[in-house]
Amino acid sequence: MVRLPLSPPSSLKLFRPPHNHVRAFHASLSRKHLVGPPDPVSHLRPVIYDDAPPARNAANVRHPYSLREFTGDTREYQWKMQRQELDAFNQAFWLDSNSRFYAAKDAVLQSLPEETAPEQREAALSAFYTRWVAQERTRLDEYNAEWRKRNWSTILLGARVRYQEFVARVMHPFGRGG
Repeated sequence: MVRLPLSPPSSLKLFRPPHNHVRAFHASLSRKHLVGPPDPVSHLRPVIYDDAPPARNAANVRHPYSLREFTGDTREYQWKMQRQELDAFNQAFWLDSNSRFYAAKDAVLQSLPEETAPEQREAALSAFYTRWVAQERTRLDEYNAEWRKRNWSTILLGARVRYQEFVARVMHPFGRGG
């Protein structure tokens, strides 16, 4: 009877991938964005970008510097800023909208007498929801149009950045000597 070894010969161990996996193409590490817990009012889950630009202090400033002050191509930085601005715009809208909704809903519920039957309470809430949707239609349509415009702008800029990176990798497959 022939016994086979339990472990492979040492020559085969050379072909095993390393434990800390690095992508083979240009040896760039993979990136992973994280998602935080949902906001209690807006119900949106914030994205925590692993490649985000430095945080800004003023919330109402669209850009702390003019992009003309930087040398070289600033598209990647601009894309990262646009991505965060879109998230902030989305968060601000839904935080405001849901805050106003909950306040108005609470006002309707508090206006009902305590001895209100469940059917009457449901009817009051149904009428409130109908009025709320009609009242918010224009505001929501304006938000949707603005969000789509900003989202497509961010997507296209991100695609340009990725295309530029791809072209740079093809034109300089072994790096730039650094």
